Amino acid sequence: MSDDESKVAPADNGAAGAYWRENIRLLISLMVIWFLVSFGAGILFRPFLDQFHIGGFPLGFWFAQQGSIYVFMALIFFYTWKMKRIERKYDLDD
Repeated sequence: MSDDESKVAPADNGAAGAYWRENIRLLISLMVIWFLVSFGAGILFRPFLDQFHIGGFPLGFWFAQQGSIYVFMALIFFYTWKMKRIERKYDLDD
């Protein structure tokens, strides 16, 4: 690789930094949601949620067994959709 290829213009550094800040912000947001649903709804808030039932089962139990999996799958699809938009914004899409 030549010296010209290894140098990154200052404007590109700013865009790269903005891209990674947006990427990390998205990841942290989704991880917080996943934590609240899996650990929070299934363990911490279970006594409150067990007052309600879904499919004949207490809601806290449902979140611990099924709901967190559904939310996790939804978060994966949302992450994919959002990252495509972020990559287009910074002109990094394929």
